[in-house]
Amino acid sequence: MPFNIYPSLAERVVVVTGGASGIGEQIVRGFVEQNAKVGFVDIDAERGARLCKELGDAGASICFAHCDLREIEQLKSAFAELEAALGPATVLVNNAARDDRHAWEDVTPEYYDERIATNLRHMYFATQAVAPGMIAAGGGSIINFGSNSWWEASGGMPVYTTAKAAVHGMTRAFARDLGPHRIRVNTVVPGWVMTERQKDLWATPEALERHRQRQCLPDLIEPVYLARMVLFLASDDAAMCTANNYMVEAGSI
Repeated sequence: MPFNIYPSLAERVVVVTGGASGIGEQIVRGFVEQNAKVGFVDIDAERGARLCKELGDAGASICFAHCDLREIEQLKSAFAELEAALGPATVLVNNAARDDRHAWEDVTPEYYDERIATNLRHMYFATQAVAPGMIAAGGGSIINFGSNSWWEASGGMPVYTTAKAAVHGMTRAFARDLGPHRIRVNTVVPGWVMTERQKDLWATPEALERHRQRQCLPDLIEPVYLARMVLFLASDDAAMCTANNYMVEAGSI
C-alpha cells in the first residue's frame, strides 16, 4: 500500500539515524517517496552505501554518512557532511538503537555506559547538532524513538529499557526548550516490530504466539507502520503535535 503524500515534506531536508536497515530503512524510503532531501547515518557502511546508491540511481536526493553514533565526534562530523550536501535539516529522526538481550546480574559499568551510548546519548547530541539550523529556519520536527518494552515491564534487557524510558523525558524537555522556536519534539513508541533482525534472533513461532495474545490487534507490526507515523509527525499536518507519545504497538499490554 503506498504512503499518503504530504505536500509539506517535498524538498524538506531530513536526517535519519540508523537508516540503513530495519525501521530506519523504511523511514528513509518513505521520505524519498515524499520527494524530501534525505540524509542518513549508520554504522553499517556497506549496507548504507548500497541503499544510498539504489535510491540515488532512482532519482532521489539522498546522502549517506558512515558513523558510529557512540562516538560523538563522529556524529558531529557525519551531520556536518550531510548538511554540506543537502542543507540544514528541519526534520530529525532519532531512530538508531540496538536491543541486545542481557541479564541484569552480568552488567558491568562499562557495558552499562556502552548501552546508554548506543540507545540514548546520541539522540541528545544529534538534537544539539540540528537545532541551530531549525531555529534559523523558523521551525522543525524532531522524532525520537522510544519503546513499549518498558511500558510492558519487559525483562531480559534492563539497560535497554532504562535508556528507552529516558527518551520520553528527553523528548518533553526538548519540546519545552525548543518550542518557542516552533520546533516540535515527539516520541514514537513501537511495539515488537518484525525487522529482519527480530526475525533472525527472537521471533520464534512460540514467541510470536505469546506476543499476539498481548496485542489487541492480531496482525504483526511491520516497519512500514512506524514509517507512516514518522511521516505524519514530520509534516505540517502535525503542526500542533509536540511533547507527546505516539504509540504504534497494536494495543500491546
